[in-house]
Amino acid sequence: MAALIMVREGRDWQTSGALFDWTLEYLIPRVADEKTAELLRTVVEENLGNLWIPDLPGEAQEEIYAVIRTGLLATAGQELPRAALDQLRELVALTY
Repeated sequence: MAALIMVREGRDWQTSGALFDWTLEYLIPRVADEKTAELLRTVVEENLGNLWIPDLPGEAQEEIYAVIRTGLLATAGQELPRAALDQLRELVALTY
């Protein structure tokens, strides 16, 4: 199953459902705002396959971007194949 994260208006990241879930599961324990973490949990648990970051409050958006930028690639490099890491680099670039 394909999945999508709308990172910013006009900037989306499409990936496999498995990498999408891995990405959200990476974010959940690192996001301080409990409402945002709960939303991410629901997206994964309900297998919704999409996340629109621009629909979140501004502070939640910025927190997600910061978490993606500061540790995602290092963790992915230890846990995922190289092809997945290349896709995640694209996601990081879209946060700027």
